[in-house]
Amino acid sequence: METGAAVVELQRNSTNFANIVEEILKLEKKIFPKHESLSRSFDQELRKNNTGLLYMMDLHGEVVGYVMYSWPSSLSACITKLAVKESRRRQGHAEALLKAAIQKCRTRNIHRISLHVDPLRIPAMGLYKKLGFQVDSLIKCYYSADRDANRMYLDFDSN
Repeated sequence: METGAAVVELQRNSTNFANIVEEILKLEKKIFPKHESLSRSFDQELRKNNTGLLYMMDLHGEVVGYVMYSWPSSLSACITKLAVKESRRRQGHAEALLKAAIQKCRTRNIHRISLHVDPLRIPAMGLYKKLGFQVDSLIKCYYSADRDANRMYLDFDSN
């Protein structure tokens, strides 16, 4: 990860909120297929009391990636999105974002974090396993008729 890049929590009352969200939405639309993108419901997601978003900004003020997470109960959380600009991948940004989200969940006394990932996304699978996530099950046709997902989890009790 480049020196000076920082993970920041998105705050609705910050002066640059609209600009940051606009950059994140551009990234969302570019990375995820339309049926997997939250771009149409992004603002709704952010308004939920149990949703958090962390983003990484480089030295030039450019958003290079983000992670969105939610905690549907007091004991569990879910990583709903993790994305890094294609040109900035394999530089530790996703790992830093994911670690920051895990730490946020730990401060809420969450016991388990889950996520879904296409098993063909080898770098993502490797990152999740590196940070202690384990495959729980394969969900057929999760993303589309021909794309499955691994449901993965991280238990804090076992770490």
